[in-house]
Amino acid sequence: MATVEAICISPKKGIVKKAVSRATFEKDFGIADDAHAGKWHRQVSLLAAESIDVVKEKLPTLKDGAFAENIITRGLDIAAIKVGDRLKIGEEIVLEITQIGKKCHNDGCAIKRATGDCIMPKEGLFAKVVTGGTATAGDPITPIS
Repeated sequence: MATVEAICISPKKGIVKKAVSRATFEKDFGIADDAHAGKWHRQVSLLAAESIDVVKEKLPTLKDGAFAENIITRGLDIAAIKVGDRLKIGEEIVLEITQIGKKCHNDGCAIKRATGDCIMPKEGLFAKVVTGGTATAGDPITPIS
């Protein structure tokens, strides 16, 4: 079973997100108190813990949220997910995938400069909140049709 390993937010764009124990997902907006929330298509970002683990082999002090990811998944086949697919978190929350990957910053992020690569531009998933609710680390995350 796939799970939410961590939920991360930040009050401002351009800073590392920090893990929180609980987060409120607001329909058509994103995660409450997160700088990336808003009326746009990239309200929530997801990244696989398995990919982060590979980066941690080179940067073992890497913290959750370092890629500006909101949700770190464990056991979810990220590569099989396509734009338009939906994910259910816990009993209530439904996210719809709107974008896969994104352009990296012009000069590359700190992780890319340190390791020579960054996973978010290739593997990051972006979604909008279709159905809101509250989530915590450990909640199941399931692809739905």
